[in-house]
Amino acid sequence: MARSEYTVGEEAAGGMRLDRYVAETLGLLTRSQLKVRFIGARVNGKQVKISRLLESGDRLELELKEPESSELEPQDLPLSVIYEDERVVVVDKEQGLVVHPGAGNRSGTLANALLFRRLSRSLTAEGFRPGIVHRLDKDTSGVIIAAYDDEALAFLADQFKERTTRKTYVAIVMGNPPLDAGIVDKRIARDPRDRKRFACVETGGKAALTQYKVVERFDGYTLMLLRPRTGRTHQLRVHLRSLGCPILGDPIYGRDDDRFPAATLMLHALRLRLRLPGASSPSTFTAPLPQRFRSILRTLRRRAAGLPAQRARGKRTRSTF
Repeated sequence: MARSEYTVGEEAAGGMRLDRYVAETLGLLTRSQLKVRFIGARVNGKQVKISRLLESGDRLELELKEPESSELEPQDLPLSVIYEDERVVVVDKEQGLVVHPGAGNRSGTLANALLFRRLSRSLTAEGFRPGIVHRLDKDTSGVIIAAYDDEALAFLADQFKERTTRKTYVAIVMGNPPLDAGIVDKRIARDPRDRKRFACVETGGKAALTQYKVVERFDGYTLMLLRPRTGRTHQLRVHLRSLGCPILGDPIYGRDDDRFPAATLMLHALRLRLRLPGASSPSTFTAPLPQRFRSILRTLRRRAAGLPAQRARGKRTRSTF
């Protein structure tokens, strides 16, 4: 995180938007780059929005995210690409793939793979940094979108910020929720007993809203569709745990399971609906149900009906499966 202070000059006489002043007068970033890296700003000691009008003599304090490292190593990693054009790429991320380099993960990430892909398509990579618009946990598989330029990144990021995107996840959970559909509206904050975890709280924290629907019920397990209305860290995992139905295979919020002791996190980003740069209407991208889901569902259905796997079915509600 970078902080800097400026005294607004005569260029802003008569009023100039903060984002325009930073881009055109200070020349720090383009307006698209500023939208991506902007954390906050103060004018004369008061917190303001990026659209605030500045006047000469104002004291501007600017807080920006540090630029992503340009020392990204291209790596030829297998990717399941759902869609790609010159500006964006949509990937079905496999479970276990880290999205972006960080402490302890400087290579072997989705960002490394995207840089290699851009080079292999004979596209320039000078100054290129894959714009990861949203995140998926390492152990969550499914649809994720990245931008190939700053303007595309800002365009997509605005949709996530304004919550006009539509994300649908599928999960196999332990236990059975009392209702076939509902909404979990519980605030989320860091767990004071373990700073690596999050927990539902009555006050403080951040507002979090998750819509859910039961697809199929079994003895001790449920297949569910989840639609997060907010984007908090570990939101789905924490909200399902609060229902008494932790996600099967969740190493942080789950519990040991005798039937499926080797299960990994059974959470998959199934669909993403949003508008692509230059498009007039939204697009929907879908990542098929992974084999780890199909295997466990086959076992559950067989046990539920006492029939061969190909004929067995649990109690199902109407769904898109």
